[in-house]
Amino acid sequence: MNERVVTESPKAKTLPDAQTVTEVTHWTDRLFSFRVSRPQSLRFRSGEFVMIGLMGDNGKPLLRAYSIASPNWDEELEFYSIKVPDGPLTSRLQHIRPGDQIILRPKPVGTLVLDALLPGKRVWFLATGTGIAPFASLMRDPETYDKFEEVVMMHTCRTVEELEYGRKLVEDLVNDPLIGEMVEGKLKYYPTTTREEFHHMGRITDNLENGKVFKDLGIAPMDAEHDRAMVCGSLAFNKDVMKVLEGFGLREGANSEPREYVVEKAFVGDGI
Repeated sequence: MNERVVTESPKAKTLPDAQTVTEVTHWTDRLFSFRVSRPQSLRFRSGEFVMIGLMGDNGKPLLRAYSIASPNWDEELEFYSIKVPDGPLTSRLQHIRPGDQIILRPKPVGTLVLDALLPGKRVWFLATGTGIAPFASLMRDPETYDKFEEVVMMHTCRTVEELEYGRKLVEDLVNDPLIGEMVEGKLKYYPTTTREEFHHMGRITDNLENGKVFKDLGIAPMDAEHDRAMVCGSLAFNKDVMKVLEGFGLREGANSEPREYVVEKAFVGDGI
């Protein structure tokens, strides 16, 4: 599918905290990404999220938490979203076009930041579906490769086409003029599907517990001394992965108390 629309003609700002949509890409009938102008005052750490949205029918802002998928050095902001047919926000957000405006509250927060992890040698990014968004930011941040010798991106979706956003991002990274050389040899990408035949299949929890991911990538099993992890997915996924990570001896951390892994808990389910 992968339909991309770009423009450079911003409209006059009429919404509160308005930013202008510059590009929209529809990856599947359920997934799309979009780029918007970046407020001059906005400073954020890769992996953080902001509140974005549109005006509701009642005249009040309808806002949801969205991870910023672009790295902190990007001149624009990128977001990656699911489409929910009867979701209060995404049922409308999926129809935005370049030149349209969205509301963006420029107050970034979140736990999926490198500062919330203790120093280590290898970092694991564990995501399902649109949970890859914060890692799209972190994978493009030079600081990630300064802090870790190895970066493993595990991303699981139902079908192959739902992996396309992440696949293209990782493919483009090697040729990126800013960090291509840093990424090469350090980033290991492990996409899997759960409902469609693919060269790697299965849930992230299963592939960690049975050791398949370590065998497939030719790397040592996870251990608390060297490994750090970040988790972003559904509530059920987060809980399951936390159990697995703790089975390897990793402890949950936070901005105020860095440890071996962190989880983003700010996102709602499919009803957005």
